Amino acid sequence: MEVVTKIAPIALALIMLGLGLGLKGRDFLRVINNPKDFIVGFVCQLLLLPIVAYIIVLILDLPIEIAVGVMIIAAAPGGVTSNVMTKFANGDVALSVSLTAVISLISIISVPFIIFKSADLLGVTNISSDITMTGIALKMALVVTVPVVLGMIIRKFAENFVSSNISIIEKITFILFVIVFAAILIEEKDNILDYFKQAGVAVLILNIVMMTLAYYAAKFFATGIKQRKCISIECGLQNGTLAIFVATQIFSDITYIIPTAAYALIMYITGFILIFILRRLN
Repeated sequence: MEVVTKIAPIALALIMLGLGLGLKGRDFLRVINNPKDFIVGFVCQLLLLPIVAYIIVLILDLPIEIAVGVMIIAAAPGGVTSNVMTKFANGDVALSVSLTAVISLISIISVPFIIFKSADLLGVTNISSDITMTGIALKMALVVTVPVVLGMIIRKFAENFVSSNISIIEKITFILFVIVFAAILIEEKDNILDYFKQAGVAVLILNIVMMTLAYYAAKFFATGIKQRKCISIECGLQNGTLAIFVATQIFSDITYIIPTAAYALIMYITGFILIFILRRLN
């Protein structure tokens, strides 16, 4: 846990810096110019996903630590990897980037709110009085908002260099996530199978149900097949590093992080299966 606690903030800040390097002002203007598809994705990820997660933890009657862990990963925004996956699936990459960027910035408010609210509803009592929603939001701003803005500023003044190396930046962000995930596996290698037994079914159900619901919600309300692909993937691939960072800031028990680790492993497997299916759709 100690290694993960030290690595996660640094890795997350660098990952969000990478996200900022890939953004331009038009990625935010697109939300204003073409709001319909964005609103569908926004509602699915920011509202529907946590609601579905909460229903699942109630139905499965999970232990409180695992239940809160599931809510933590459900509260997290989409990860940078979702943009790459959307590209592989021939989806709307521009929409994916906009959703990732805007929801990531909003996450400094939405993530603490969802986690603290769900913890309260689930009857969690071991959150220290020193840990507040505002305090977590401020910490998130330092490792989420500041790096994204800094990345955008760097891109503005070094457009050619950043554009020519964007694929390398994407690979580095993926490697950073792998490092955090590997640190969890190494530190908890003796207990990991037991953790996956506890959380694996819940996060697998959440992942599959949410990607399916998002796809059909987009089918009814979004503009086309590319947008359906994007929104489905965006709602299935969460920012696991951010979820780990928040979990370690609030809880000292590794159990709260386990659903995040389980989800991170499962979402890539189901994500590639989803891409295989989506690439066959016209």
